[in-house]
Amino acid sequence: MIRRLRLFSGLILFAYVLTHLLNLTLGLISFQVLEAGREVFIAFWRSWPLSSLLYTALLVHLAMAVYAIFMRERWKMPAAEALRYLLGILIVPLAALHVLGTRLAHEIYGLEDSYLYIVTVQVAFDISTAIQQVALVLVVWLHGCIGLHLWLRLKPWYDKVAAPLLACAVLVPALALSAYLVAGREVLRLAQDPDWIPAMRERVNAPGSDQIIEILTLRDALVAGFFAILVATLLLRLLWRFWRRRRGTARLTYPGGRQVTVNKGTTMLEASRSAGIPHASVCGGRGRCSTCRVRVGRGGANLPPADAEERKVLARVGAAPNVRLACQTAVVTDCEVTPLLPPAAGPQQAKPRPGYLQGDEREIAILFADLRGFTTLSEDRLPYDVVFVLNRYFTAMGTAVEQAGGRVDKFIGDGVMALFGIEQGVAQGSRNAMEAARRMAAHLDELNSSLAADLAQPLRIGIGLHSGSVIVGEMGYGPATSVTAIGDAVNTASRLEALTKEFDAQLIVSAPLAGHAGFDLSAFPSHQIDVRGRAAPLDIHVLQDARALPAGAAERQKD
Repeated sequence: MIRRLRLFSGLILFAYVLTHLLNLTLGLISFQVLEAGREVFIAFWRSWPLSSLLYTALLVHLAMAVYAIFMRERWKMPAAEALRYLLGILIVPLAALHVLGTRLAHEIYGLEDSYLYIVTVQVAFDISTAIQQVALVLVVWLHGCIGLHLWLRLKPWYDKVAAPLLACAVLVPALALSAYLVAGREVLRLAQDPDWIPAMRERVNAPGSDQIIEILTLRDALVAGFFAILVATLLLRLLWRFWRRRRGTARLTYPGGRQVTVNKGTTMLEASRSAGIPHASVCGGRGRCSTCRVRVGRGGANLPPADAEERKVLARVGAAPNVRLACQTAVVTDCEVTPLLPPAAGPQQAKPRPGYLQGDEREIAILFADLRGFTTLSEDRLPYDVVFVLNRYFTAMGTAVEQAGGRVDKFIGDGVMALFGIEQGVAQGSRNAMEAARRMAAHLDELNSSLAADLAQPLRIGIGLHSGSVIVGEMGYGPATSVTAIGDAVNTASRLEALTKEFDAQLIVSAPLAGHAGFDLSAFPSHQIDVRGRAAPLDIHVLQDARALPAGAAERQKD
């Protein structure tokens, strides 16, 4: 609820600032157009429903900011977040005089706070207020844009619109300040007439000197009160931390045996930060991004259960039952934790992810393929020629796998491993694997034709297809992490690929995969083989040319 209040109140305030600046850009046309736009702006934002909403949002956002300062354990944070805090603090002293000198003066003294009056006061009377106004625009706009960026970057569509949004974020204040400069020049031109300023002041019912003193005194009181609240918040925070120490301590054990002792009630993320242990947290610990998630081992059963919001975020990334958000999980007992993402994890890792990435047992189809005799073929070739041919080969084979709906798992030397049916199921995966084999053979034929002048003999390939139960998940370390599969079915598929040499064939398909695909391979030779690690023999179908599989057979069987 607190996070939502801060977000919704911030969005309301940003909408007000945005429409205010867009109104100001009309000054690039003329003062008359600027004032006409102001009438619409005033009619909207000074209606009693919108005024109530606006000032409620302002008070709520200030209260949530103070609360965030009170609850923060450590002040070490990313640069963008630190800048947002600093800009937020600067807004109050910069905006106080502007708000009091316009809306308050309008309500109490009957001032007609037109743009003409405001620009005249700031430019013709006291240039320091003009500088302060420019600073206010930049500070408020940048504060809001940083907040929006930190929120939106977790959305799956944000990357597609980030560049246009950045252009708008630069263009809006640039146009608004340009219009302000144009208006200031116009005011200075009009002020050359000594009778113009007194007439303008009388027309808008400008405050007198006593009223101005009252406004300045109130401004000073508001700014002083704001900083007094900040100081009181920091003092209360120190008292709160002292009181929490009396609740006892708990110990977290990290991979490698490192232990961190913290006060009970401290979140796991703050425990990592307090000990200087790098820990990913894209959203800054607000429970939105999931990048701080940890696997909880011993002691996890005694932790407070996840609330609805935490469960929602964990479900979005397909987290396992023993995974928690470190920023939302309070340490109340000794336990073991393992951060699941590298410290430098970015917004991409916060996007919704399939549950199987955490590790799942699934029945899928596996394809192994390998070039025949390429080592001998490459012995008399220059290194860059070898790399050129291999890259052409990998491109052709990878394209065939992807066109058939598969996933290239890895390239091993001059071999290929691909997975099918992780999400669609083993039946569709088996059909797709057979289609991939047919396409690979066809693509290899096209590649041999295009490289005929570069190769002494055509490239040959052996393909093995098998289906079975495997463990699928995201495995590896750092940049080498990828989705892969392990299990007996993987080893069997690799063995079938190797057997293509013995049978002098291009493709061997296991009977289980052909059965899942629902495709009749009785027209091709069948054999029964013993596979190391398997108790029962395995029936296989041997195809001299994978192109013998009918084109589109997978789609027809599916229908």
